Amino acid sequence: MNQGGGVAAPVGGQIFSEILPYLEVNQGNKEEVEEIEKVQTPDIIGKTLEEAEKIMKEKGLKLILENETEELDKENIIITNQVPNAGIIVNKGSKIDITY
Repeated sequence: MNQGGGVAAPVGGQIFSEILPYLEVNQGNKEEVEEIEKVQTPDIIGKTLEEAEKIMKEKGLKLILENETEELDKENIIITNQVPNAGIIVNKGSKIDITY
């Protein structure tokens, strides 16, 4: 008989203990779990950084700039990409990565 489970179980346990919090999977009773509000990611591609910040604030999302520099002209910077894409359901307070 093969005893692979005895070797794999500790490794699997370690992997899941690191992955599940990242995925915001809670452990415990349903009654103890706080419900997190879900929101749909808006389409901010083609908008200025200033417009995007306002939209994200209204949705309760955080904007993360991939190539941020000290001095940004928020009125003239146009967003070219966002992750996750528009229309994806995420937890309120999630981070949206953008490039310009």
